[in-house]
Amino acid sequence: MQIAAQKVVSIEYTLKDTDGKVFDTSEGGEPLHYLHGASNIVVGLEKALEGKGEGDSVEVTVQPDEAYGQRHENQIRKMPIRKISADKRAVVGQRYQAMTTEGARVVTVLSVSGDYCTVDANHPLAGMVLNFSVKIIGIRDASEEELAHGHVHTPGHKH
Repeated sequence: MQIAAQKVVSIEYTLKDTDGKVFDTSEGGEPLHYLHGASNIVVGLEKALEGKGEGDSVEVTVQPDEAYGQRHENQIRKMPIRKISADKRAVVGQRYQAMTTEGARVVTVLSVSGDYCTVDANHPLAGMVLNFSVKIIGIRDASEEELAHGHVHTPGHKH
């Protein structure tokens, strides 16, 4: 079976930046299971995996426009801490859910000054070239429920 839309794919992967720094890996843990064609993974990786088969290994370099996009300086802004934290405390480097003019976003606190903090609403990997090492562990047809929900259901999944 080959990877195509509406297939559940299981992969082992390691994600590195251009300097070889590991950002994420499934090594030592469970493989990543995703529904191909449902935007569950970055588009550049999904394109590279299309048509591959179980047991194949792939090295993929994904440019920012097919990963997490470019960094935008207008996504760095000052906001009241109360907008991100019920207890009115914010920790530099922590990520919080915030309401922005673009809707709910996860933001990273860059600095804190009094009752305000400076946050970055860019994805932490925005603007970066990503290097994936992937091994395809399994491919199967998606269930009707997985197709309807747009994601893979694993044991213990709550609808």
